[in-house]
Amino acid sequence: MNLVLWVVVELLALLSIGGYSKEHTRPAVVNIGAAFTFGSINGKVAKIAMNAAVEDVNSDPSFLGGSKLVLSTHDSNYSGFLGIIGGLQYMETDTVAIIGPQVSGMAHILSHLANELHVPMLEVVAIYTDDEQSRGTMIALANKLAERRCKISYKAVLSPEAFATDSEISNELVKVSLMESRVIIVHSYAVIGLKVFDLAHKLRMMEKGYVWIATAWLSTVLDSTPVSGEVAKSIQGVLTFRPHTPDSKRRNAFISRWNKLSNGSIGLNPYGLYAYDTVWIIANAVKVFLDQGGTISFSNNSNLNGVGEGNLNLGALSTFDGGSQLLHNILQTNMTGLTGQIAFDSDKSVIRPAFDILNVVGKGYKQIGYWSNYSGLSVVPPEILYTKAPNRSSSNQQLDHVVWPGQTTVKPRGWVFPYNGRNLRIGVPHRVSYKDFVSKSGSTNEIHGYCIDVFVAAVNLLSYAVPYEFILYGDGHKNPSYTELVRLITSGVFDAVVGDIAIVTNRTKIVDFTQPYIESGLVVVAPVRKLNSSSWAFLRPFTPLMWAITAAFFLIIGVVVWILEHRINDEFRGPPKQQLVTILWFGFSTMFFAHRENTVSTLGRIVLILWLFVVLIITSSYTASLTSILTVQQLAPSIRGIDSLITSNDHIGFQVGSFAENYLTDELNIAKSRLIPLGSPEEYADALRRGRVAAVVDERPYVDVFLSKYCMAQVVGQEFTKSGWGFVSISEF
Repeated sequence: MNLVLWVVVELLALLSIGGYSKEHTRPAVVNIGAAFTFGSINGKVAKIAMNAAVEDVNSDPSFLGGSKLVLSTHDSNYSGFLGIIGGLQYMETDTVAIIGPQVSGMAHILSHLANELHVPMLEVVAIYTDDEQSRGTMIALANKLAERRCKISYKAVLSPEAFATDSEISNELVKVSLMESRVIIVHSYAVIGLKVFDLAHKLRMMEKGYVWIATAWLSTVLDSTPVSGEVAKSIQGVLTFRPHTPDSKRRNAFISRWNKLSNGSIGLNPYGLYAYDTVWIIANAVKVFLDQGGTISFSNNSNLNGVGEGNLNLGALSTFDGGSQLLHNILQTNMTGLTGQIAFDSDKSVIRPAFDILNVVGKGYKQIGYWSNYSGLSVVPPEILYTKAPNRSSSNQQLDHVVWPGQTTVKPRGWVFPYNGRNLRIGVPHRVSYKDFVSKSGSTNEIHGYCIDVFVAAVNLLSYAVPYEFILYGDGHKNPSYTELVRLITSGVFDAVVGDIAIVTNRTKIVDFTQPYIESGLVVVAPVRKLNSSSWAFLRPFTPLMWAITAAFFLIIGVVVWILEHRINDEFRGPPKQQLVTILWFGFSTMFFAHRENTVSTLGRIVLILWLFVVLIITSSYTASLTSILTVQQLAPSIRGIDSLITSNDHIGFQVGSFAENYLTDELNIAKSRLIPLGSPEEYADALRRGRVAAVVDERPYVDVFLSKYCMAQVVGQEFTKSGWGFVSISEF
């Protein structure tokens, strides 16, 4: 994560800056300082590595043109105050660069002094407990988590290393164990961090279900010190990070030298490689500075003259005259060191930082992947990915299998319901109508209904218990406002809402919905009327004009067939009266396919076939229309759907508490004076029957229930909105 990444960025910037003067003589020595806690693992490794780097620089006298690089060290001993004192002492002794300190609080103060004295420094961030850098780190981590809609649920702040006791740590761990989160990040010095894991193991917090992440301090422990069986047992399954250093001949050669350099006192870790490279960055910058004609010279700061009394004499602090030029040289660094390619961007940060991701297994660890700010998580080394286009797609973010605490490869859920937590407060609308969906039993006060049954069934499918309680919302005299019910989640009155809650746009802007568990949408319900039946009902399928045209065609077909057949067909011959009867009989008998005269001409047969097909269509249409007329109720012609309802001036009914009212006024621009609130299916029926409203607009599930009891109305047109019902929770969940 970016939080750990800063360690790499800052460690590569353990520098202070110089300038040049008009003199061209090279100094005999160039003084640099280092302010570290040399009792820490990183402090021990860095000291050995920096001394080795100084020795390598000075092994070639021509490199600095006869000048010798001299390193002096100051042990801050875990004390920010001592670190500041050490920095001030360096500024009294013509020191051109200061490597360190390990704690950002010290670095922050020293940076102000450095700016005033023209001895700028690039800070190093180290692992600590309760100080300014720790608080800043937590703020930065919280910001990054917020980008992914996560948050820090609890911050367990421990006393600094010299003061943190087992009792204090245990008390904090007990608090954590009672909470819901099972993802725990440990950011501290190694001594405190190992103590945290030891006590967590004793409290049975290193078992299945937990996710423990240690920042880079743990990787330095694994690389630089032997791990006892007890320590290894307490950190099984932990994930940690290590600054990535690509494989190279120079790096491997230095690793081979390390045992001799350290006399076997401590193992090498990446911070030693960075410390070594830092000395070489300074040496190269000083070399360029001297080659440019610069001279190491200092002068007193006039702004500090007379400041301080007694032994505190700030006027003795000297200013490095050519600091800006040396700073420029450092920022222009482009070299290959033990840690790989070294260069800085416009923000003075190292380019392309990367980390190894380690999983503690046994007495060691296995590497499960890498992280870089170029392509994110990967099982491929970053230096290979640099040759390709960056790819941060979710499918490309991969790591090898992790062995989690409890020796399991099953990914932990990362949370549980807290032992000291309260039940989830679930708001439920206190309905006075359509109680099939949500209602309260008068005798037992239990809440039940279709929506409640769906929720309970979903909860029962979970593999863990969910403690909750239903809380009714509403006065019980009328349906409550669902928009207001949803809003109460954002104010913390409810943790969730269960019921017949429509998923609409303005609600999704402030809360999260589950997937819809039932389809819904607004429809128009209008009254129906029955047409009076009579003995002439059989004529209704066709209009008079249609009847006349049909009769004319029967007559025409008879005439056409007679013309084509009477010359060659004896059945169409005879006296004129007989032929007239034959024409009429043949034409109308085709209606029932009952004609008995045979056609012998080709054209006559073609005409007859086509006409019989037309007759089939006519009779089928007639039969279907007559059946519909005799059996199906007909709608009142004035309401055909939402469009005709909008253009009319009729009153429209809606359900009290529904979003339909706002939709009709805000989206369809229907005057509010036309809207009539109705509270129950009985009121729907009465208003439609008496003509108080021309139609009712409501959601499909309510309408289906209404129509199952009342046959005097029917849905007209199509659904003009598409939505559904879902359960609601706060957006940050």
